[in-house]
Amino acid sequence: MKPALKWMLPAALAAVLAVLGGVWLRGRNVRAVFSQADAAEAFALAARLVKDCTPRHAGTSGARRAAEWIRQRAVEAGVSARLDEFRAKAPGGECGFANVYAEIPASSGSAAPWIVFISHFDTYPNAGLGFEGANDGASTTGLLLALAKALSRAALRRHNVALVWTDGEESRGAYGPDDGLQGAIRAADEFRRLGRTVAAAVNLDMLGDRDLHIDLPANTTSALNEVVLKAARRLGLISFVSPGTLEMTDDYSAFLAHGWPATDIIDFSYGPDNRWWHTPEDTMDKISVESLLVAGRIAAETFNILDAQ
Repeated sequence: MKPALKWMLPAALAAVLAVLGGVWLRGRNVRAVFSQADAAEAFALAARLVKDCTPRHAGTSGARRAAEWIRQRAVEAGVSARLDEFRAKAPGGECGFANVYAEIPASSGSAAPWIVFISHFDTYPNAGLGFEGANDGASTTGLLLALAKALSRAALRRHNVALVWTDGEESRGAYGPDDGLQGAIRAADEFRRLGRTVAAAVNLDMLGDRDLHIDLPANTTSALNEVVLKAARRLGLISFVSPGTLEMTDDYSAFLAHGWPATDIIDFSYGPDNRWWHTPEDTMDKISVESLLVAGRIAAETFNILDAQ
């Protein structure tokens, strides 16, 4: 073997490996990408949840069945998922709840901080017969399942990712210490108990609305809201997002209470004068794949920006 050729072969081999590595990374998506197919799957999963698990009021067998259904769908999506059953105070006395957790590890190891995405799956208990919670609960449950698959495809992650489907978000009367947010409070307390650092908590709620417009609540972390707005601008979707003026109570509130950055990607204007919210008119025909695509792309790009920080 000639000396020149002897040194050229390792260099050539390294070049080939670099190309193959690049192909592998491209196949895996270095960044999180939420696709049209993901949006269609999110819609289909929301429809299946409505069909298979309605009603799913917190503290009932319907909610427990829905939690197990979500866990199974998360496992089918290729992520590790577990059920967390617990008891908590509620109007009328203590009752059982069940959260679902899916976790996607960071490329850098388990000590990395956490980015948490949240959606509730329970239905409002006082809406009357026939209430599906298609937009309010089901749409973002399906969205979070599809997002789990999109995030797991990303080849490089600096943060650990947790996806949490919460029980008990809806209050039975009015939000208070023992009425509403039981699942989110449990989840935030668990992160604290485990000594995890939460870099950001991003709640997703009511994002299937055909007439989608996201208003970021005023009582959220402003720096995190700027990340969501930056994500929308990058994608050419800024017309769908505004900094809102309303102060809200939602699952992100439990994470804020622990001092962690948190925001709520929510469209709290559902139907004329919001009249479809918490009524039997909240049905699957009111939500769309297109809206879930917009919301999913913004959520995934929000992750990409946060993960690069």
